[in-house]
Amino acid sequence: MTRTPRAQHRRATAVAALTLALTAAAVQPARAEPGTLEEVRAELQRLYHDAAVATDKYNAADEKVTRQSKRVRTLRTQVGTAERKLSRLTSRAGAAARAQYRSGTGASLPAELQFVLAENPEAALDGATRARQAQQGTMDVVAALVTTGEELRTRADEASDVLRRLKANRRAKDTEREKVERRITEAERLEDSLAASQRRELDGLDTRDANAAQDRWLDTGALDRAGTTTTAAGKKAVEYAARQLGKPYIWGAEGPGGYDCSGLTSQAWLSAGVTIPRTSQMQWQGLTRIPVGSMRPGDLIVYYDDASHIAIYIGDGEMINAPRPGRNVTIAPAGSMPILGVVRPGA
Repeated sequence: MTRTPRAQHRRATAVAALTLALTAAAVQPARAEPGTLEEVRAELQRLYHDAAVATDKYNAADEKVTRQSKRVRTLRTQVGTAERKLSRLTSRAGAAARAQYRSGTGASLPAELQFVLAENPEAALDGATRARQAQQGTMDVVAALVTTGEELRTRADEASDVLRRLKANRRAKDTEREKVERRITEAERLEDSLAASQRRELDGLDTRDANAAQDRWLDTGALDRAGTTTTAAGKKAVEYAARQLGKPYIWGAEGPGGYDCSGLTSQAWLSAGVTIPRTSQMQWQGLTRIPVGSMRPGDLIVYYDDASHIAIYIGDGEMINAPRPGRNVTIAPAGSMPILGVVRPGA
């Protein structure tokens, strides 16, 4: 297809403006030409989506670190318990050995010989029985000591393995944090390059597309059978989310000053007494999936094929979400983004 000189000029202008916007640092930020706004918008969407994906990975690594830290603490507690048990058993074994020593050499004679030599055979028989019981008790103590020692070593090995994985996850977390920061910095630099009128125009385009997507979604009859009532826990989760309206999106945050998307949904349900996974992908993978048309207030809507965004449904075709950096927790049309599916905590 042959491009006209005007089309070639417009494309060259767009590419040049976008390049300047992404690389400007020490100089006055370049302002995008009117014809480049859609390309700038597409680039912003890509950067913020990449940041959301990296944020989810960061949160997943952080969640794993938290779980492993708890595991380490549990193992250390168990090791301490085993050590105390070992000390008690050692003391018991020592007491048994001292008792046998104090009983004299006769206790070391075979029970049959003690019975024959005894002046009182009945008493000797009772003594022999008690001696055998004491000997068996000592053997049991020794066996318990061996078992406890093996358990102690196993627990120590497990603790060491967990600590090594913990360190590896922290390194992974640092890598993902750097990715998030780079994407957000690039996006903010690009937005700063726009004139105020262009930013307003971008917001208008976002609103237009969100409303159009919502209309298409409603036209499918997706909400014809959706529930309007919910459980007591679902109501509490929605009420919590509503109280966070206006707070800023902060990547990796779980409140109370700000939230990322899954930080908001996980804390909303935690306020209702239900613990759910930390990230949007883990929530999608780990919670009960239900048909979109059967969702009710409190259910979580998962967006995009990679489950990189999540929101809490509040009824009437609306949801509350923490959209992206530079935005606040807000109410938005539930169908304004591509829906991957719906999950229900506590189901």
